[in-house]
Amino acid sequence: METTATILHADLDAFYASVEQLLDPMLRGKPIAVGGGVVLAASYEARAFGVRGGMPGRKARELCPQLIFVGGNFSHYQRLGDAAIKMLDDFTPLVERISIDEAFADVAGCTHLFGSPQEIAATIRRRVRAELGLPISIGVARTKHLAKIASQVAKPDGLVVVDPGTELSFLHNLPVGLMWGVGPATRARLAEIGVETIGQLARTHSGALTRLLGPAAGEKLLALSWNRDPRKLETKRRAHSAGAQSALGQKPAVARVIVPTLLHLADRVASRLRAKARPGRTVTVRVRFADLSAVTRSITLDQPISATTMLAEIAGDLVRGVLADNPHERTISLLAISVSHLWENADLQLELPLGLADEKQRPGTAKGLARFGADRAIDKIRERFGKQAVGYGTVALEAARSVPDEFRELAEKEL
Repeated sequence: METTATILHADLDAFYASVEQLLDPMLRGKPIAVGGGVVLAASYEARAFGVRGGMPGRKARELCPQLIFVGGNFSHYQRLGDAAIKMLDDFTPLVERISIDEAFADVAGCTHLFGSPQEIAATIRRRVRAELGLPISIGVARTKHLAKIASQVAKPDGLVVVDPGTELSFLHNLPVGLMWGVGPATRARLAEIGVETIGQLARTHSGALTRLLGPAAGEKLLALSWNRDPRKLETKRRAHSAGAQSALGQKPAVARVIVPTLLHLADRVASRLRAKARPGRTVTVRVRFADLSAVTRSITLDQPISATTMLAEIAGDLVRGVLADNPHERTISLLAISVSHLWENADLQLELPLGLADEKQRPGTAKGLARFGADRAIDKIRERFGKQAVGYGTVALEAARSVPDEFRELAEKEL
């Protein structure tokens, strides 16, 4: 493992909100939120009142009555995000982009050209501010995990360099919620056993973490708490699965809720698979109930699929199985679909018309081919006239569209 801090994690600050303030100077210095029914992003001025991304718009307005909601300028998000990440490419070819507004860079091989890692990071920050008008925070460390944490500590609009000799003293005083992979649910479970800082996590017995979080998550977090992170940058990352989810609030677990939501999710997932010619064999659904407990079910098919209605029906079968096994659950709060075990250049095995009950869900049958053909026709119309030009017969719930699809697409990994 490297013994010097040469990994940068660059993260644009409150990116979507910052772009809106850049485009409209009247919004600068004011609490703003991107979205409407749901807060997609909040400026730091809004965050000071407790407004956060993913929060219902009504609650956000209660916390901050002067909050200004603005619509999303998605083309500008993409343009400015690309331009900011491109600046990292000017210093090193070892850049791993992990989202529209953040990336890792390894500058070990270019310090003789551009100065120390700290100097390179400072130059990048100056350029992003001068050329794009956006704030960006950068963390510099020996490992990816620590560099990402350092960039969070640097926010807003700062630079933090963690010297290898001070790694654990820096890390162990920080809240455990800053760790990669520790979300609200995991943070709450750790708090139950008195773990609130990374140092407390590091001193927790591995057996206790395994019992609490499972062997994989427990071992991973314990290693990261001691800054053991051997991962290298992946400059050509491709997703191994495609998924989509929809938070529903509190909805009854009935067909009129489930069917249109699954069709909407299947449309988002399958259209991505077709666009990259990467059908998948394993379909997984996740059903979250009112108490936030969740059940996951999956099935691996004989042949890979990428047809929308086929995926929606298979997902529907899985969800019905989950509900049948949990008859006491009457309310759902989230549905999700993912497709994995993706294939490239898959050969389609044609099937004889044997009158099987699931012929419509088999890609090699006449009915399966017809469904795929209809999907491709829809794809072509959308490519020419936009996604809203044509859709499927059942319209998804408004709750499923509370977050615009354009916003979701910005976060999707390359297939």
